[in-house]
Amino acid sequence: PILSIHDIGAGGLSNAVPEIIHDGGVGGRFDLARVHNDDRGMSPMEIWCNEAQERYVMAVAKEDLTRFQAICERERCPYAILGETTTEQQLILHDSRFKNTPIDMSLDVLLGKPPRMLRQVTRKERAINELDISKIVLEDAIDRVVGHPTVADKTFLITIGDRSVTGMINRDQMVGPWQTPVADVAVTARGFEGYHGEAMAMGERTPLALVSGPASARMAVGEALTNLAAADVNLSRVKLSANWMAPSGHPGEDANLYDTVEAVGMALCPALGISIPVGKDSLSMRTVWKEGAQDKSVTAPLSLIISAFTPVADIRKTMTPWLRLDKGDTDLILVDLGAGKNRLGGSILAQVHNQMGCQVPDLDHPEKFKAFFEAVQQLNSDGKVIAYHDRSDGGLLVTLLEMAFAGRTGLNVSLDGLGEEPLSILFSEELGAVLQVAHSDRQTVLDALAGVGTVQVIGSADDSGKIDLTFKGASIYTANRVDLHRKWSETTWRMQSLRDDPECAKQEYDAILDQSDPGMQVKVNFKPAAPAINRGVAPRVAILREQGINGQVEMAAAFHRAGFDSVDVTMSDILSGSVGLQDFKGVVACGGFSFGDVLGAGGGWAKTILFNDEQPDAGRLKDQFEGFFHRSDTFGLGVCNGCQMLSLLQGLIPGADHWPRFMRNRSEQFEARVAMVEIMESPSIFLKGMAGSHLPIACAHGEGRAEFATGAQKALVNDGRVALRYVDHSGNATEQYPLNPNGSPDGVTGVTTKDGRVTIMMPHPERVFRTIQNSWHPDEWQEDGPWMQMFRNARLWVS
Repeated sequence: PILSIHDIGAGGLSNAVPEIIHDGGVGGRFDLARVHNDDRGMSPMEIWCNEAQERYVMAVAKEDLTRFQAICERERCPYAILGETTTEQQLILHDSRFKNTPIDMSLDVLLGKPPRMLRQVTRKERAINELDISKIVLEDAIDRVVGHPTVADKTFLITIGDRSVTGMINRDQMVGPWQTPVADVAVTARGFEGYHGEAMAMGERTPLALVSGPASARMAVGEALTNLAAADVNLSRVKLSANWMAPSGHPGEDANLYDTVEAVGMALCPALGISIPVGKDSLSMRTVWKEGAQDKSVTAPLSLIISAFTPVADIRKTMTPWLRLDKGDTDLILVDLGAGKNRLGGSILAQVHNQMGCQVPDLDHPEKFKAFFEAVQQLNSDGKVIAYHDRSDGGLLVTLLEMAFAGRTGLNVSLDGLGEEPLSILFSEELGAVLQVAHSDRQTVLDALAGVGTVQVIGSADDSGKIDLTFKGASIYTANRVDLHRKWSETTWRMQSLRDDPECAKQEYDAILDQSDPGMQVKVNFKPAAPAINRGVAPRVAILREQGINGQVEMAAAFHRAGFDSVDVTMSDILSGSVGLQDFKGVVACGGFSFGDVLGAGGGWAKTILFNDEQPDAGRLKDQFEGFFHRSDTFGLGVCNGCQMLSLLQGLIPGADHWPRFMRNRSEQFEARVAMVEIMESPSIFLKGMAGSHLPIACAHGEGRAEFATGAQKALVNDGRVALRYVDHSGNATEQYPLNPNGSPDGVTGVTTKDGRVTIMMPHPERVFRTIQNSWHPDEWQEDGPWMQMFRNARLWVS
């Protein structure tokens, strides 16, 4: 029913409302008193102009208004009908509370075209010293660069955001069986069938703009594209979003902005055959104030943030920086698109030594860059690339180290032939990439990359755990990979220690010391069931959700693939009597944040059922749920928030006594992880025949720590009702963080009823039922991941 929609940002309603009606060629009459507002002391101007977020204005046709209202009420989405459009292009804002009209003006006055802006600008030469590296010691430089926040491990930021929701995430930040955050590109699937998708990558080189704005912008585009090259994409279909920031009006900056926009928009992008259809700008990146009689100011440099996005032909072909030692003899090949110039200006090396330098990297030859991109795509298509990582912040050294961290490997690297001295070779941030290829494919790869820049075999990976660098035939640096990995992850450890539970942070940091850690070890103890044959009417399963739940689509997809008729059911559907549980074989409570978890995770949802007595058509809600669970031909599943909710309904569910409650994670933080779980021997109909298997699974919750009443855990164990538990990489039940992301005792993370018809669990099997949904998986897995068995088991049970 939405004809037009506009988000509310700068200017609040005063901007969004006039713009949406003006775009439709109409005017409008609105009532200020209808605007949702809990602060009765606000003036009309404050109500009309405040920039409260998470709001939209929408245009809805009058004949669709009833349908629109029904959708909002079903979704528990607050809305206000502010007014209506008029043929006269006049903006009238009436206030029915005070019986006055704060605004009555022509839209032409408000939104009419202003005169074209003309700016007189001047270029300003910057006096920047040459970079002096004569006193820099290699060991100290490595220590400083690896620990710099721009380079260092970002786990503390990544794991607090849900990266598996939708079940269509193919490539997230975490790479390999040790889940190291070094991925170059984000890749999503287009749906739950097939292998088409989308890729997105970013690039920024803001420090370079202190020397050269155009070079900074070209490098931002180049970095976004060398990141994007890790996916199976076509350069001609790439689109860019450009986010420009500049201190407009500051001496020299307007001219710098003009030159930089021209360099990217009029020269580089046309040469690469790509366009910038969208973007935004923030041109007030300067603040001024007075301290006494003295003028003060802070000015940010010109900055361009590039987001590159494009369709993906086959999401299974995304390359990662994970170095493999199980692929036979391999070589590491450097593609240096800087062609040996090794310019250090603006690099992390310069920054950690309080310098800038006057020679910065640049994208000098667009035609060679295109050739590089196309060659990498062809090599990927031909299966010639084992690992790929682009060169960016920190230079070649960081590229190699991140690949070694992801694969827990050692490195033997020779810098001969790459430059005049080691520092510029290792720390120059020229565009480029490192590829791991089979030794037998080395010449094929070198031939394919010939002519795109300096292309050279620089070494190999091994299992020594040592990082060895040589130059001119002599060793110049040797270190333990573990020590460098610890330095790289120190920033995350210190941030987590301040923000989260410090003991959990220390456990994750110290896990790097375990050189015997084999990474995730999968054990599948069952033969996958065949897909259900479509005979007759598919059994109906209610995919149940409450306000704030966001995991219903992937849950519906998993049950649909198993042969069910997945029906979207909201709590408001049941409350209204339009849907009854008697019509379903199964009820599945999905994950998300019901009522924002402000009433406790799943608590508000459970209370809706337990304490709602107003349901005239279908009896009390509590009785309806209790009746459903007491039927012997029904099943129930609760995942994440749904798990928490069903655990609070255990009095309504036969055989659910002794179930735990789920409390705040031990880390005191939302945890989005891939964890290993063991499927226990239990009566669960979902896990029948799967006992003894060790499988990776997505986790995403803030309150998943199982808390048992006295003796309850022992009773569940004795009854064989513990269905899942977290295990370490050796297959042992664990409370170690982050292998156990929430701190549940003995790793317990799923339980079932005595007859196995109802099972609840914290992790998300519905987000990893396809192999491509897994952040990491064994090479031999086919289309269906092992968790698909769980949903097919339910279908077999119904049959």
